[in-house]
Amino acid sequence: MDDAAWRVGIDVGGTNTDAVVLDAEDRLLARVKTTTSEDVTVGILTALELALADLGGPVSNITHVMLGTTHATNAILERRDLYKVAMVRIGGPATRSIPPLAGWPERLRAAVSCGEEIIDGGVEMTGEPLVPLDEEAARSFLGSLAGRAEAVSIAGVFSPVLADQELRIEEIAREEMGDVPVSLSHQIGSLGLLERENACILNAALVRVARRVIDGLTSAISAYGVSADIYVAQNDGTLMGLDYVRRYPVLTIGSGPTNSMRGAIYLAGMSDALVVDVGGTSTDIGIISNGFPRESSTAVEVGGVRTNFRMPDLVSVAIGGGTIITEDGSGVRIGPESVGFHIRDEALIFGGPTPTLTDAAVATDRAGFLGSPSQVGSHTDLLVRAMGGCDIFVVEAVDRAKVSRKELPLIAVGGGSILIPASIPGVSEVIRPDQYDVANAIGAAIASVSGEIDRVYKLGSGGREEAVSDAVATAKREAVTAGADPGSVDVVEIEEVPLAYLTEPVIRIRVKAAGPLRPPKSHHEAVAR
Repeated sequence: MDDAAWRVGIDVGGTNTDAVVLDAEDRLLARVKTTTSEDVTVGILTALELALADLGGPVSNITHVMLGTTHATNAILERRDLYKVAMVRIGGPATRSIPPLAGWPERLRAAVSCGEEIIDGGVEMTGEPLVPLDEEAARSFLGSLAGRAEAVSIAGVFSPVLADQELRIEEIAREEMGDVPVSLSHQIGSLGLLERENACILNAALVRVARRVIDGLTSAISAYGVSADIYVAQNDGTLMGLDYVRRYPVLTIGSGPTNSMRGAIYLAGMSDALVVDVGGTSTDIGIISNGFPRESSTAVEVGGVRTNFRMPDLVSVAIGGGTIITEDGSGVRIGPESVGFHIRDEALIFGGPTPTLTDAAVATDRAGFLGSPSQVGSHTDLLVRAMGGCDIFVVEAVDRAKVSRKELPLIAVGGGSILIPASIPGVSEVIRPDQYDVANAIGAAIASVSGEIDRVYKLGSGGREEAVSDAVATAKREAVTAGADPGSVDVVEIEEVPLAYLTEPVIRIRVKAAGPLRPPKSHHEAVAR
């Protein structure tokens, strides 16, 4: 066993927090599954402590710690720990009919907004100015909120084409407000103004959450005597370094399902498959293509807010191991409520009073290792009918996740994957790999680091080749900034979309680059000595 470079992967779910330790050959050295606590950070620390206790070796061998967390998602859903944001839109007078935060849930808007202003400016899709940028309006607005706003969001019309105006307003924000976190929309979302602006506002609001997660995790690791590089999982199944997390916390929102998807294909030894990840409260189904989760090509809702930053293309249903089963006059009712991390107190098979889908799996002999059908008592008929209804939900969700009639294998992972039937129409086979219940933590531990750019280029004298070359170089720089080894970054995906009906040639280019983790400096020094 190569004990020179151990990696710890941690993933926080609604019911369980999982941790694994892998060596340099990706062999599993330790695994832990513990109940997620009310305070998510406590659950992370408990999992880390148990994993380290189970190692049986020196913690000095740990070189990397990777975390997949629900902190950002929970903060948005629960409207807590969010920064008050000053929002500047560069788009007047053309965009004044729809103000910032239009359509946001009222409680989330109240938790986030410190003030909104639309100033004159913006550019055409060709990069030409719409109207002169009103710097004085921005200065007056931002100056009036100095000391009150905790973060700033800046979004301009077609700023992914030309970001100069956003960058200038950022300079003014620094001059008027000092060292506050500033989020720029051209660095986060793609063309659509309202969705990109929404993503940028959420990113600014989540900076406090990112800082608390980073501070808590680094303190915990230091307390255990671990000196390791720390990475956080992002929405595309790859990792980012802590500085990158501080700048783009919104990119952690979809990290849980993508961790599981990456772990699933690794455990199954595949690169293309459907993956179903069943937790305690929900089920996520997506497609892995060439080793990475397929990204959504449409606007994605986060906490009731439409956004357009990169997110996995998932079909999610409110079905999990803790889903509560009831019966009323219309028949069996499956969820959406769940007992969550209270399952060991509530489920019938553990002596609790509440029928759940885990009990249904036991009653139908899908989870004999958990208990006997006799343990569900008089609820057997209800649970059997509920399992049939659950199967229908799963089949329909798988059908919605597929993009063609071609039959793909389906890999079932997650602690609740006992709910998945042995065969599903339109699926070539159902695979349950070893260690399926900690696939999420394994996905975090094996992940690479990526950078992505989605930008519109006005084609100049250099033509298409110059634009593609710039996009590739920028994506590679983003990957290195996120924590990838500079000498090993490769382009894994490139997409070009010519934009028609314009007076000048314009092209939209999306490039994704990825590479292995940058070796820790301390490890290099130890090897050199």
